[in-house]
Amino acid sequence: MNVIEIKNLTKSYGKARGITDVSFNVYEGEIFGFIGPNGAGKSTTIRTLLSLIYPTSGSATIFGKDCVKFGPEIKKEIGYLPSEVFYYDNMKVIDLLKYSASFYKKDCSKRILELAKIMDLDLNKKIDDLSFGNKKKVGIVQGLLHSPKLIILDEPTSGLDPLMQQKFFELLEEENKKGVTILLSSHILSEVQRLCTRVAIIKEGKIIKLDKISTLQENNHKRFKIETKSKIDDKYFQISGVTNLDVKGNIISFLFGGNINFIMKKISELEIVNIWIEEPDLEEIFMHYYEKED
Repeated sequence: MNVIEIKNLTKSYGKARGITDVSFNVYEGEIFGFIGPNGAGKSTTIRTLLSLIYPTSGSATIFGKDCVKFGPEIKKEIGYLPSEVFYYDNMKVIDLLKYSASFYKKDCSKRILELAKIMDLDLNKKIDDLSFGNKKKVGIVQGLLHSPKLIILDEPTSGLDPLMQQKFFELLEEENKKGVTILLSSHILSEVQRLCTRVAIIKEGKIIKLDKISTLQENNHKRFKIETKSKIDDKYFQISGVTNLDVKGNIISFLFGGNINFIMKKISELEIVNIWIEEPDLEEIFMHYYEKED
């Protein structure tokens, strides 16, 4: 079952770029990654999905219901953390969270305490006394306090220190084990690599790749580092399938995608001192797709 279905979603801002023909599905119970650099269209897609802004064309459904027609009903089962959080400064954290919980017409007091303990959040402080990172913690607790079936996160870790990021990831993994579906939008590739099973890559408002994380990493892409006995011509590896080529003296490194026999034959013609072949990390793959589009 698809929890989220987005079909040819377009949002235009006149001359300014929005998103164009964005399409992808998020399966029930998965953690889905939505990645791209800042300004690529991630937040616009999410805000349109949540009917915080309306699409120019295309459609989006959550739990099988149209996001515009059934927006208020759908939102009862969604936890949303925007990239930036803003609150009433004079309120205490606990008062804000109780106010948020009142919209769901359920007792969330125990859940608030549990989440606050996990995130090391002082519930008795005033909002205006909090650092940016602690305000982000408030947003996390606010987004999860009603035990939503779907969690949508837009650049969730900005402002969190590494320890809190680790606790937050563990919290998300625990929620996912309960069957909660998660859409994680980020430009931090290590987050997506750790948590997600599938990923959509967006560039300048358009989806340029949609695949499993494992497929992106294993789809005949290897990182090569070669040490040769003598310096070789810089153009020796300027061939089809080679990207990220770097030649420094007798050390050559590059990313290769394609028939592995072809590149191994090319390497075998050299006098090699040492060779390293590794799986590329997601960041290298990400840049590979961006360079290919360019």
